[in-house]
Amino acid sequence: MVRLRQASIQDLELLQYWDTKQHIIDCDPDDDWNWETELHRDPEWREQLVAELKGEPIGFLQIIDPHKEDTKYWGEIEPDKRAIDIWIGEENNLNKGYGTFMMKLAIERCFQNPDVNEILVDPLKTNTKAHRFYERLGFQFMEERKFGKSICYIYRLHRKLVEKK
Repeated sequence: MVRLRQASIQDLELLQYWDTKQHIIDCDPDDDWNWETELHRDPEWREQLVAELKGEPIGFLQIIDPHKEDTKYWGEIEPDKRAIDIWIGEENNLNKGYGTFMMKLAIERCFQNPDVNEILVDPLKTNTKAHRFYERLGFQFMEERKFGKSICYIYRLHRKLVEKK
């Protein structure tokens, strides 16, 4: 149904367009993804993926190693963790289960590495729909944290919780 592929510079216009969508701005108001630069980079600590449904792009997903990530967005953090950013591009693809399927693929991808013990996400404090979404997937609330101007809720999914299912 949904598959993930590596994002490339060919996705530049699409990702820039999605960045203008209000539902994406509402979830990530302070960040400039610097697509022109970042789509040319391939650091070992990051995967940038486009989700496709029947060959058509429907969303974006980023998986990082927050311990190695070069901006230190997450601050000083232990190794063996991953952090995920996700969004659906078009409004008409919201609330159809695509985000759940994308996250399940991302979770599986993260835990393929036997050293990874935890996955983190950081939705805005005000994004209660995202809180419910992550909680349905098994993520547990950890803390409230300020990143730049944004106040976020930090959720984590521990490997042990996934292995129990």
